Amino acid sequence: MNVQSEHLMILAAVLFAIGVLGFLIRRNVIVVLMCIELMLNAANLTFLAASRQHSGPEGTNLVGPVFAIFVIAIAAAEAAVGLALIIALFRLRQTTEADSVQEMEG
Repeated sequence: MNVQSEHLMILAAVLFAIGVLGFLIRRNVIVVLMCIELMLNAANLTFLAASRQHSGPEGTNLVGPVFAIFVIAIAAAEAAVGLALIIALFRLRQTTEADSVQEMEG
């Protein structure tokens, strides 16, 4: 079974829209990070679908998978830093709500 690249692009657009909507609506920092991860995964799906759509007859176009690997590495670093910030926020304020952080304190 071969899924068309257009269907993958539509799926990526829907996933990205869900991620943006969750990022804008939700106030819990953990959910916001999950929505960012969803948007990054939608971008990965777009890179892979576009690479598949524009590859030659031998399938030698590796630009999409290389970009996807870079996005996965950036997402891993973002998750590590984001979770460290959430732990620091929880230790300081005893909550993970984004509204509880009004100003940065040194």
